[in-house]
Amino acid sequence: MNREWISISDMMSGLMLVFLFISISFMVKVEAEKQEVIDVAIEYRDTKANLNEALYEEFENDLENWNATITQGNSIVFSSEQVLFEVSQSKINDKFKLILEEFFSRYMKILTDEKYINEILELRVEGHTSDTWKNAKSKEEIYLKNMQLSQDRAFEVLSYCYSLNDKVIKENRPWLEKYFRANGMAFSKLKDKNASRRVEFTIVMKSEESVYKILK
Repeated sequence: MNREWISISDMMSGLMLVFLFISISFMVKVEAEKQEVIDVAIEYRDTKANLNEALYEEFENDLENWNATITQGNSIVFSSEQVLFEVSQSKINDKFKLILEEFFSRYMKILTDEKYINEILELRVEGHTSDTWKNAKSKEEIYLKNMQLSQDRAFEVLSYCYSLNDKVIKENRPWLEKYFRANGMAFSKLKDKNASRRVEFTIVMKSEESVYKILK
């Protein structure tokens, strides 16, 4: 009986040690994942802040003339409907072409700087519209018309920027082909009806995507 009791006692002690090791391993793994999230978040915050500072330093004196803004998320928003396009049209106005010529080469110099180029997952040009359409017969037609228009406008801006006869842009066309995208947003991000018709250049950072994956 004593031997059986000792054997059971040893087995229980062994199991307790196994559970202890499992618990410790789990805690170490959780702590490592927690630290990974912290490291990625810090990297994202610092890169985002530094890029925002670089964009302001480069474009701050031009924003008023361009009727543009730089958001905290590093999007550059052009929002003068009179300058961008004619109503319901996707052809770029000459005034906006001049702005893009002045803007995009300088923008590319920043994005392709060694401090940022390897941190960028995607560069998006987004077209945004109002939530109305003259003579539309249904809400569905309003949505589809605006979605098509926003996509066409985004593509026209992408195409114009990509095709500019500029040394910096020519040298970086392979990079643009890999990361530059045109997105039609219609009125999906409608916040202010007075600024609904706009074009946004938006940067998606690799560290931002990493945070999302970890959280999932």
